[in-house]
Amino acid sequence: MNVSIIIVNYNSFDLLDNCLKSLFHFTMDLTFEIIVIDNNSIEGDVTRVTHKYPQVRLVQNNENKGFAYANNQGLELAKGEYILFLNNDTELIENSIKKVFDYVNDINENVLLGCKLLNSDGSLQSSTYDFPSMLNIITSNFFLYKLLPKNKYFNKYHLINNQINNIVETDVVTGAFIFSSRKELVKLSGFDEDFFFYNEDTDLCYRYKLNCGKVIYFPKTEVIHHKGVATGSNTWFKYKNTSISTNKYYQKNFYKGSYFFAIIINFIGSGIRVLIKFLISILTLNKKKFIDSIYHLRSMFVFK
Repeated sequence: MNVSIIIVNYNSFDLLDNCLKSLFHFTMDLTFEIIVIDNNSIEGDVTRVTHKYPQVRLVQNNENKGFAYANNQGLELAKGEYILFLNNDTELIENSIKKVFDYVNDINENVLLGCKLLNSDGSLQSSTYDFPSMLNIITSNFFLYKLLPKNKYFNKYHLINNQINNIVETDVVTGAFIFSSRKELVKLSGFDEDFFFYNEDTDLCYRYKLNCGKVIYFPKTEVIHHKGVATGSNTWFKYKNTSISTNKYYQKNFYKGSYFFAIIINFIGSGIRVLIKFLISILTLNKKKFIDSIYHLRSMFVFK
């Protein structure tokens, strides 16, 4: 088996259907399996989708223990030489997996790889960035990255902002599309399951660079990522888990003094954003902005 494709699903049945359809339509010239982990979906029956694709191996969880946990379940079951962690809100538009597979085999190095991601409208999506550091925590929280968006010292998304079209080593590739050898991922025990949702990809890339090899941004193939659609209108879920996972990442990977400084800077930056969102909601009479400001405020005091 060349590649095991692992997809975690929660309630997003139409997205999952489109993802699977594109996989079977475009993926060829290699052997692959698809493992779908349904994370205790409560708004429908995942078999309504998977029965269309009898080749798919389905695991239905009785409890949602998080995105990282579910991906690790798939990793344990996988038989492929390589693993592709793929979001259910992605769609292939070409034989991307074969292109990635051929590249990794050609270079014969230990790499964890992500490809170019596109938004639903075809525009370029931020899909690679630098690890969190004290500098980019300051520049992002105080909007300094807006001054020099293409500068690597001011903006952790500088590679995307410079529209890099060459294959480059980077720090992080986003979890929507992560390709690597099963051997190296098993060595790392997969994702850290302390991360329920968000930042598990950043942590995995950090550990991979420390222990295994290079993280590569591979823009020679493109995949559509309908970012944010899977979490839908659950605004509180997004704010809460972003806050919790960010805190966990700082706590795990920063020294004690740096950790507390990062938390303080992040807290101040969040406060500024809450104020801005609140003022905009009042001036524009925008109910959604007002709700966003309330949820953002609540998330500032959630740490676990």
